[in-house]
This record gives sequence, structure tokens and C-alpha cells, in this order.
Amino acid sequence: MFEKSLYDLIRGLRSHKGNEKEYIQNCLKECRSEIRSQDLDLKATALLKLIYLEMFGHDMSWASFNVLEVMASPKYHQKRVGYLGAIQSFRPDTEVLMLATNLLKKDLTAASTTTIALPIITLPHVITPSLALSVLPDILPRLSHTTPAIRKKTIVTLYRLALVYPETLRAAWPKIKERLMDRSEDPSVTAAIVNVICELGWRRPHDFLALAPRLFELLVDSGNNWLAIKLIKLFATLTPLEPRLVRKLLPPLTEIIQTTPAMSLLYECINGIIQGGILGSGDDTTGKEEIAMLCVNKLRSMIMVDGDPNLKYVALLAFNKIVDTHPWLVAQQEDVILECIDSADISIRIKALDLVQGMVSNDNLVSIVSRLMRQLKLSPTTDRKNGATTSNSNPGDSDDEDLERTINPTQKATEQMPPLPDDYRVDVINRILGMCSQNNYAHLNEFEWYIDILTQLVRIAPTPRKTHDMETLPAAGRSDFGDISEKIGNELRNVAVKVQAVRGACLRAAEIISTQLKNDAPIGHPLNLGVLGPAAWIIGEYAAELETPEDTLGLLLQLIPRITSPEPLVASLQAAMKVFSLTAGDQFIQWNAEHKSKILLLMARIVHTFEPLTLHPNLEVQERAVEFTELLKLTAEAASTQEASTELTHQDTPLLLTQAIPSLFVGWELKSVAASAQKNVPLPRGLDLDEPINPNLDFLLSSAEAMAIPVDDADEFDTYYYQRPPPTSISSEPAISRLADERLDTVGSYQQPTEESYLDADIVARRKLERLEKNRDDPFYIRESGSIQRSSTPIHNILQNSNGPHLDVDSIPIMELDLNKLSAGVSQAATKISKPSRPKPRQQLVIAADENLASSGQSTPKNDSENDSGSLGSKAARARRFKQSVLGVDSTNIGRLTLEGGADSGAYDPEAQQHEEAEMAQAMKEVERLRLEMQRANERIQVAQGVDAAGTVVKKKKTTGKPKKKATTTATATESAGEGIAEGAKVITSKKKKDRVAAIDEGTSPGTQLGAERSVVKPKKKKKTRPPVEIE
Repeated sequence: MFEKSLYDLIRGLRSHKGNEKEYIQNCLKECRSEIRSQDLDLKATALLKLIYLEMFGHDMSWASFNVLEVMASPKYHQKRVGYLGAIQSFRPDTEVLMLATNLLKKDLTAASTTTIALPIITLPHVITPSLALSVLPDILPRLSHTTPAIRKKTIVTLYRLALVYPETLRAAWPKIKERLMDRSEDPSVTAAIVNVICELGWRRPHDFLALAPRLFELLVDSGNNWLAIKLIKLFATLTPLEPRLVRKLLPPLTEIIQTTPAMSLLYECINGIIQGGILGSGDDTTGKEEIAMLCVNKLRSMIMVDGDPNLKYVALLAFNKIVDTHPWLVAQQEDVILECIDSADISIRIKALDLVQGMVSNDNLVSIVSRLMRQLKLSPTTDRKNGATTSNSNPGDSDDEDLERTINPTQKATEQMPPLPDDYRVDVINRILGMCSQNNYAHLNEFEWYIDILTQLVRIAPTPRKTHDMETLPAAGRSDFGDISEKIGNELRNVAVKVQAVRGACLRAAEIISTQLKNDAPIGHPLNLGVLGPAAWIIGEYAAELETPEDTLGLLLQLIPRITSPEPLVASLQAAMKVFSLTAGDQFIQWNAEHKSKILLLMARIVHTFEPLTLHPNLEVQERAVEFTELLKLTAEAASTQEASTELTHQDTPLLLTQAIPSLFVGWELKSVAASAQKNVPLPRGLDLDEPINPNLDFLLSSAEAMAIPVDDADEFDTYYYQRPPPTSISSEPAISRLADERLDTVGSYQQPTEESYLDADIVARRKLERLEKNRDDPFYIRESGSIQRSSTPIHNILQNSNGPHLDVDSIPIMELDLNKLSAGVSQAATKISKPSRPKPRQQLVIAADENLASSGQSTPKNDSENDSGSLGSKAARARRFKQSVLGVDSTNIGRLTLEGGADSGAYDPEAQQHEEAEMAQAMKEVERLRLEMQRANERIQVAQGVDAAGTVVKKKKTTGKPKKKATTTATATESAGEGIAEGAKVITSKKKKDRVAAIDEGTSPGTQLGAERSVVKPKKKKKTRPPVEIE
């Protein structure tokens, strides 16, 4: 019988292309019959083929007993195949693993080195707590084996055993430490020990502080880069416990950074310096600055290496850690960091954005935001419908790109900026808003520029996804990708509220945004952008600063029928009424026939716009529409009956227009409220949130559902909401006229983009006019050549008349210069010449802070379930973080193990530990319950005794002829800091005797001393002072 070997199986798979499945099934049948053979060679060959097929996904757990048979073979080449099958197929829950214990113990004590290595290699893949307990006495002597390879493998296997059975470390640590201290030990064994110590060091770093001298010696003397990386990681966990290590580690780390050609070791050195707190240590400021500058320069060189995105990524990771301690050094590398923002790798872009957000300051905010704005404007966007890419840039925007290609010859001429996904664009916009509004706009110097940036962001922001697009997203991503335009509008509203000096600019920006959205959307299409709400709020709140209120009111009335979202619609309704009250409520305008007809037509237009919204499904929109419609109808009736003024008779404007409607919108000025102010709002007395507002609510709802409403065939509600209107398309101008004209951009700096590269043409033109108007009277401002008016001087007239337009130097006349006459003339003319007017100083902008409430008094209580869940969630998160392991094993128990403990310290018992944790949690709950009960009892006693919350004694004045009352006081409930046990309130009664102090201390011995502070109360007397009363 000729069986197939592994090579025959591989050749057969290659020859049966397209029919591999049938061939594999035939091979599996052959392997099932061959592995049951009594011939160990045939059994081993079949097992080898099964191992190969198992890597293709075919299960071989049914052959676990046959694997055990091959493992027991006396021949090494067969035994090796058996152990390979065990590594590949055995799991901790394999049933035959119990039968393999004696075989593993036997092979661990074999004489052959190759045989000993097989179980040592296999144990980490099949280890269980019971198996570790059984083989530990046999594997510990292998630490003293004469072969370095066996010692190295034993050390690594012991670490794997310790993950499932922590007592392994306590037994093995003395020998592992002895191997580490042996300077004649093989370098491979030493590297394995350092590897294990590095893995254990972040759990219990204080156990390895005694090894610092030996580890430092290995760092200095060893030439192995990987060993140096492990040692640097280990020292990064030890330096916070021993600050003196910082000064010792600086010279070797600096030498490694300066001399090593390995990028991996260079990065680990820098990362170890950062994580070890060397840059943030308070000792040796000069050395700290030098090492920080060296690290930053090396990281810059890593970013500048072309063609290696991995180095850029890790360098940005290190920069993000250095920016916390040395932001000024990172800010000096702004040019290379901003280059990473335009990288084709999206992960590099995200890390560069994180870094840029941390290093922003007053000096570089404009350049950073300009670079990000330019990227958003020029990069194409991806169309979600057909997958095509559309560009946001104009044809004339390529001059700056040509300049960059000229300056940077490494950039390919054909390289184009990759399309940006909408999620990334939203992230960039969020970061721009965060950088500009950081620390209450501390880094912002020019708010007019920021308002123009917000206007431009609304234009380039991605449109919100539709409902069916949002349903396809995961639940976690639906809330992250919202309408970013609403956040931009909220930021514009915050600027208008906080900075009073630029409210006019914010108002103009809100009008520009609303007009732009109305013009860009096709006629008949709804508007659902969230920026409409804040823009309408600004228009309504600061309507008094509008230049043309009538035009703005017309704009709002055109937007209201097209808005579909409830929140912007509510704000637009309110804003329209505010603008109308400002327009019609002017008492100084004469109530003549023209003004009367104008107001009546305006009210009729508003009522016509508001009436369809009285049946809106949203209750708030419906309520406001009904209120404003009825109010305007009443006002229109009163205005129509009021006679108009003539030349002979004077008639007043109706009071509904001048007083009633404006009084609805006049009140306190709205200010920004801090996010943490809600928790300081006192709880109203008698408020019961669990009590239903209407006890018959269920009956009302059920009766409303059972009510039958007659349906009319010509129902307007059904026509409006359920019948789609016919599509209309009105084109008022040819399409060719809508194309933007090409504009020639001037070549600017490639490092800081000009305004033309990231702002639209209308915004740039408006900013230019504003600058010209601002600098008109500034003598130091250099205007354009066409606007400069040159004055004619006497010497100029002489040269012009004698020589013509071309100046002849030889014909310049020589004039006599008399200094005495010149000084006299100057002194006489000095009184006539007026001093030039100095330019007006720049206006100081005042940024209002957020309103907050004082923290005194009872605060609004938080939900206890939320607090409990948050604390439990944080504990669970910490537990999950500790449990995460590459091998998928819970290693949290290693952190609780003491390596230096003896045998009497007790073995690890997981059940006892869980029981103790449950008892501790129950005891903590009981202590917290008792503390709350005692605190409430103390408050009741204070109220009964007439003592305020601070525990101050309130004394009454003495009256003559009445008996002397006893002075009472209460002691505040004190809580023990160490045990969390609260002492109850105790009432102290002072007796009448002079030399006696009464102290009632129930439940405590005379020798007991409380941790609370003792307060002294001295009651007054007419002549003598009584002894103090002690409050315990």
C-alpha cells in the first residue's frame, strides 16, 4: 500500500484547481483511515496532513486521541509531529488533555535536549490552572539546565504559566533573579528575563526597583537593540517611583538618540523619555530643555523622511505627548506638521489634527485655520449617490499648487489631492471651531475674520445625510455624524452674545447665510439645514441693529414655508414677529394712509405665511403659529378701524402695534449660561417629579384615540401632507451665466495661504472694503498706487519746467541755502502747521464670560442610578483594561501577587478572593447607608434646636427677672477619614457651675478621642467669664 505524503497532498491541491473541495474531502477520508493504523509512521504522516488541512479551516478535534498516541512515540521525528498536532488542535477544554499530564512530566525530565524542548514549547498553548500546578515542580529545575536554549524557553513558559496560575512567579522568582544577576549568563537568556520583567513591570513596578542597577548596566553595555528597547520601556515605568533614576538615565539615552541608526530604537528612546516623565521632571531644568529639543529635532527628521508613512505616524504620536509639556518647541515645527495634514494617509491626517489642536496659540491660529480651510475648499468631495468626486476649487486656484510644486521638487506633478470623506470634513470643522473658541476665545485676535470663517464653513460643510442613509449607519455613528451646520450656527450665536462689539457683523453674516441658502436651493425644494435656526435667532434677538428690517422680514417670510425641521422653524417664526414689531411699532412714524395700508398688507402677508403652520405636527410650531396668527388678526382688525391721520386731524397709531406686540419681546438681555450651572439650581419646595401632572391622562389619551373624526373628500390637511405637489422647475437665467468667471490668483506664500485660497470672492471683496474704510485716516497705511495723491513741491516744479518729464541730473540748479533764514522761517511756520491727527486706538473687545450660579444652598440632586452606573462602569472599564492580553488570558491576579513573600503567605485562592470582594462591597454599601441616615438625623436635630446648617449656636438675649436658660449646641456630624464611619450629632448641655464643663458622650469610653475639630463656645456673663463648653 502506497500512502500519500504531505508533498503529494500539496501537489494534488495544485493540480485540482477549481475542484479543491472534492479533493480535500477525499484526502480527509484517507487520513481518517490511515490515522487509525497501528503503524506509527503511517499515523504520523496522516497526522501531518491533517495539520496542514486544519490550517485551511477543517476541524481535526476528532483526532485528539490519535495526536496523544503520536506524542507518546519513542522516535523523535514522530514525537515532534505529535506535539505539533497538540499545539494546533488542543484547547484548554480538550478532554484528552488530562491524559497528557504524565506524558508531559515524563518528557520534561528526559535526558535529550531536543525532547525536553518539545513539552516546554507546547505548554504555553494548552496550559490550564490544574495542569500548571502539576508540571510546575518538573519545569522549575529546567532553569538550571546546562543548555542556554532550554533555560530561555523555560523562562518564557513560566511567564505563560503565571498568567493562569500566579503562584508560579512566587516559586520561580528567586531562580529568575539569580539568572539575571549572573553576568556570565548567555545573552539570549538575559533577554528573555528582561522580556518577562518588562511584561510584569507595568503591573507591579515597585517589585523591580531593586533590579535597577543591573538593568542600567545592561542598558549601557548591551549592544542588542531589542534588549535596549525592552529596558527603556521598563525604565519608563520605574522612573515615576524613583525620580533619581532620571538624572542617571539622561546620559545613556541621549547618547543612544544621537548615535543609533535604528529608527525603532530611536523612537522607543524618545517614547521612554516622555512616558517616564523625564521631560516633565522638576530637577535639572537645563538638561530637561536640552533633551526635549533633541527629541523634537529627531522627530522632525523622522517626519521629513520621504516614502515612509509609518515613521510619520509614530513621530506624530510622540509629538502629541511632548506638546503637553513643551508646546513652544512643538510649535516651532509647524511647517512639517502642517504638511502632514495634506497626507494621503487618513490616519496621519487625524494625528496631525490632534497635534495642531494642542499647539495652537495667538500667533499661529490664523495660519493653522487658513491651512485647514484651504484643504476643505480645494479638495474634492465624494458623491454618495454615484461615487463620483466633485471639486470645490475654481480653475484659477491652481497657482498656489504650481508654486508648491516649484518649491518642493519631490512632489509629483501629477499628484492630486485625494477626495475627503464627509466624516473627515466634519471632524476638521469641529476642530476649527474648537481651536478658535478655546478658553473663551483666548487665542482669537480678530473676530471679524472668525465671522467670515464661519460664513465660509457653512458653504463648504457637507450636507446632512438623509433618513435612509442614517439607517444604514451603525447605532454608534448616527449621533456623531449630525448636521454640522447647526454647530457652526451655534458658534456664530455665541460670538454675537458674548462679544457685543461685533454683533453687527454677526447680524450681517446671519443675513448673508440665510440669503445664500435660499438662493442656492432650487425653487420648491425644502430647506433642512440646522444653521437656519441660530441665524434666525440672531436676526430676531438683535433686530434693532438691522439696516433694512423690511427686507429682512421679507427674507424670513420666504424661508418659513420651505423649512422642514421644527427647531429652525420655531426660531424663524419668533424672529419674524420680532422684526415686525420693530418695523410697525415705531411711535414716531405718522399714522397716515400710506403707513396704514403698508402695515395692513404686511400683517396680511405674515398671516398668510403663518396660517398653514397652525396644523403642523410639531406642537411647538403649531402653538407659536396659532398665537401669532390670532394676535395679528386682532391687530389687523384694530388697525383697520383706526382712522388715518390727515392734515387737519391727528390720529395715534394703535396701541397693539406700539405697545402690546413690542412688550412681548422686551425684557432682560440674554447671556450665555455655563454648562455646569444647572447643578447649582436649588430644588423647589414641594416639587415631586414622580407625581403625574394629570391623573386622568390615560383616560384622556384612550378617549382621544377612540374618537371618530369625519373625513372630508376635500380635506386640506390630507391634501397638504399626503399628496405630493407636481414638480415645478423655473429657470430665470441661462445655465451658462451661472458659471463662475475665472479669476487670476496672485502667487502667495506656500506656507500660509492667502485669503483668496480659502474664502469666496464676495467675502474677500467685503473684507477688502472694510480694511480700506478702517485705514483711510491711518498715515502709516500704504495704499495702492492708484489711490495715492502726490502733492507738488517747489523743487519738483522747477525740475518739471526746466527739464520736462525726463530728469537731467546735470541741469539741476544750485540754490543758496541760508540756515538762519531757514530756521526763522521754520519757527514762524511752526505755529501755523497743525499736528496730524493720530489714528484711533484699536477697540478693545470685551468677551463676556458664561453666567453661573453660586454653589451655596441645596443643589439639584443628580440621578443616583446614573452615578452608580458610572462608577460601576468605570470599574468595569478598568477591569477590562487590565484583563486585555494578547493571549486572551485574565492576568489581573498577577498584580496582587507579592514576589518576595514566603510559603507562609498563603496560596492564591480565586474563590476566597471573590468572596472577600463581595463582602467588602456589601460592607461599603452598609457604611454609606448608615452615614446617610446619621446625616439626615443630624439635620433634623439642627432644625429642632434652632441651629443653622453650619452648626453655629444661636443664643437668645437674657431678660431680667426670668430664670437662666441652658445653652444648647449641636455638634456637626463628623466622618472618619480612614474608615468612613460617621459619628452622630451630640447635644452638649452646659451646667450652671463655673468650674465644670459638661460633655455628654454616649457610646464612647473616656479615653476615646475623636478626629473632629473641637470648637469652643463661651457664653457671656455680666462680670465673669464662664468656662468654655467643649463640643466633641
